[in-house]
Amino acid sequence: MIIVTGATGQLGRLTIASLLKTTPAAQIVAAVRDVAKAADLAALGVQVRRADYTDPASLDAALQGASKVLLISSNDLGQRVPQHRNVIDAAVRAKVALLAYTSVLHADRSTLSLAAEHRETEQAIRASGLHYSLLRNGWYIENYTGTLGGAVAHGALAGGAGEGRIAAAARAEYAEAAAAVLASAGPVEQVYELAGDTAFTLAELAAEVARQTGKPLPFHNLSQTEYREMLLGLGLPAPLAELIADSDAQAAKGALDDNSGTLGKLIGHPTIALAAAVKAAP
Repeated sequence: MIIVTGATGQLGRLTIASLLKTTPAAQIVAAVRDVAKAADLAALGVQVRRADYTDPASLDAALQGASKVLLISSNDLGQRVPQHRNVIDAAVRAKVALLAYTSVLHADRSTLSLAAEHRETEQAIRASGLHYSLLRNGWYIENYTGTLGGAVAHGALAGGAGEGRIAAAARAEYAEAAAAVLASAGPVEQVYELAGDTAFTLAELAAEVARQTGKPLPFHNLSQTEYREMLLGLGLPAPLAELIADSDAQAAKGALDDNSGTLGKLIGHPTIALAAAVKAAP
């Protein structure tokens, strides 16, 4: 039995969709905080169980009978570590054969502010005694392509990554990788550095958008403070604006680059090309 936590989130849903290509629905459990939001998964034959990262009793019930568990990292910034520990402890009590975790690229040495909670979670997983797979996901290309409409409307792409190269891949590709690890035979104790095959700069992204739209789109590089203030002005909550601005600032120093090709090898095909990602952008 394979259990996916946070299964109604974007990555969780995509992981289950990928699992269903190789694994019978009856062997998949969607562990979710709100069961009502998983009716579509239940309609596919997937088991749905309530699992709240802050409620250990719910986690014990959700992980009952599990052989493999995918812990998708919480989006509750600042509270991730205690929430993740609750899942890890429940996995120990359930004696799962494999615990996989969605971490961040190069978590052990990353300068991203968000990497600290991932590092601490990885340490807790290693200390648990469980077999584990650490899925160190790079940036989702949708983090950038999802906002291109606004950039085109304003006639410029703004960010703070400078000339830093970003090895981003599609969210669905990271989900494919998670499914491949979960569906593999036996425990796989390994660390996967997962990122896109071909890195790009934000200036190159802007140039590709300009090529496809036929409209000029310069890239305006901002300082971390300027970018944070811009994001706040757009209505983003302060913690999220700080996280995004920090991520771009660290990307400028190479924090989101990787040339290992591990993701493409794991999923069996090249990751999405920049031109294709731009074309698919909303």
